[in-house]
Amino acid sequence: MRPYFRKMTTFGQALNPGQIKSGQENLEKIKQVEADVDEAVNKVKNAGFPAEKINARGQLTVFQRLEYLLDPGTWCPLHTLFNPEDNIEGTSNVIDGLGKISGKWAVIIGFDNKVMAGAWLPGQYENILRVTDLSTRLNIPLVWLVNCSGVKLTEQEKFYANRRCGGTPFFRHAEMNQLGIPILAGIYGTNPAGGGYQGISPTILFAHKDCNIAVGGGGILSGMSPKGYFDEEGAEQLISAAKQFKVKPPGSVDIHYDATGFFRYKYETETDVLDGLKEFMRDIPAYKPKFFRVADPMEPRFSANDLYTLVPFNQKQIYNFDEVLARLVDGSEHLEFKPDYGPEIYTGLVKVDGFLVGVIGNRQGWLGENYPEYADYPGIGGKLYRQGLIKMNEFVTLCGRDRVPIIWFQDTSGIDVGDIAEKAELLGLGQSLVYSIQQTGVPMLLVVLRKGTAAAHYVMGGPTANRHTAFTLGTATTEIYVMHGETAAAASFSRRLVKEKEAGRPLQPVIEKMNEMVKSYYDNSRPIYCARKGMVDEIAKMTELRSYLKAFAGAAYQNPKSICPQHQMLLPRVIKG
Repeated sequence: MRPYFRKMTTFGQALNPGQIKSGQENLEKIKQVEADVDEAVNKVKNAGFPAEKINARGQLTVFQRLEYLLDPGTWCPLHTLFNPEDNIEGTSNVIDGLGKISGKWAVIIGFDNKVMAGAWLPGQYENILRVTDLSTRLNIPLVWLVNCSGVKLTEQEKFYANRRCGGTPFFRHAEMNQLGIPILAGIYGTNPAGGGYQGISPTILFAHKDCNIAVGGGGILSGMSPKGYFDEEGAEQLISAAKQFKVKPPGSVDIHYDATGFFRYKYETETDVLDGLKEFMRDIPAYKPKFFRVADPMEPRFSANDLYTLVPFNQKQIYNFDEVLARLVDGSEHLEFKPDYGPEIYTGLVKVDGFLVGVIGNRQGWLGENYPEYADYPGIGGKLYRQGLIKMNEFVTLCGRDRVPIIWFQDTSGIDVGDIAEKAELLGLGQSLVYSIQQTGVPMLLVVLRKGTAAAHYVMGGPTANRHTAFTLGTATTEIYVMHGETAAAASFSRRLVKEKEAGRPLQPVIEKMNEMVKSYYDNSRPIYCARKGMVDEIAKMTELRSYLKAFAGAAYQNPKSICPQHQMLLPRVIKG
């Protein structure tokens, strides 16, 4: 298949001086949002005790452990700002992402031992479930840095029990083991109760000499009172017991390495534990990249810095999606699928770090005469019409047939509406796309480049509508809402305006409520808000997008569950015709 893949069609044009000059204000607006995101990220990283205090105890922080463990330049953090319960600590208390260890991709997650010694906090279980899902969808190892003091007892009702709760990850670990996905755990510190199960549920346990895991910690053992309440006598007994278990908490290395043998290995230093993880990652089954690469990796022909000019901060301003894509893919080359059909949608094959990937994205602007063909009104890019939905269904199905991972780029205002659109079967075609996605079985990545709106956000690779999207990226220009705030306000208050007008009452009070709603929609769809609530898994700088694309492609091809030999692929031949 060298004639298809080694040299694809080049696309894209360099920015001219006029574009660079006129785009300066746009660049500054995007950079300001990215600076705001950096500030929020730094608050998470600096939560809890300072690193110096943790180091003075003879421990490394979770960030120092990650830096030692990971191959340089491969870390792609996820869920950094995720804090759906708005914890006062400012974090869900786990740090995770995609990275390479000993040359192989893994999902890595660790408790932040600077914050309450890595305690369970509200919202944390949802973060962990996203991580186990990510490892499962990419079929790559999960590596844990366990340092969990157990439950934040003053808020236990927010995460202890429910169908999805703090204990659910233990069952997810069991499922992953049954699927043949290894879970490696480096264990540090004191890990009672939930922390104990977090330590014991992985596949192989690598223990620091001072760590422990236990069904219950010293605080639980010393806190049982037969009276059902505490008095001074009980307080004195509690003091005595607490001192005893502080000296030697249950479940030490003496128990779980020497007696039970749960710990496969024990190490003298913190870095020795990480070296043990590195050694095992070298032996994890994985294909060499050359097995699946269709060409040597190449950088795009244009700089990623151009994206600050090309992607408008103003959501109502149009741009050329093809020019954006040309800054992200190898050699700025592609094989476009059905370029003359469904013009609101781009579909095509590209290379990312030498790996073949399918891309689907929204095109913007006027779509030409007599489109959509079923209507008497003009089509506008960003909206989905009949042809575009059919094209996506076909392309996704062929990617599934050829086992090609898919990257979605969303900037959509929704699906065409009205009786004409209903007669054109857009409702059924939207759900058909969900079905087509679900039957592929290939990993997917979603980038919400600007707008993610209405049902189009679901059907275009949205994680709400399928089980294959590994993670979702946002940018400084991301907004996610059921519809634009102005549209929502019009839908909510138009009848009220009619009623007030007919009654001869002033319209200003209603207009004020409409503007309040518009502002609320805007505030609750900003990039940082989307990241905190989990609508996206991370906000990436424009210049970081390609790094995430490379991590996704590399991880997706590291150990795929099924293979289509390159010379048996159909999609490139369909494109050629």
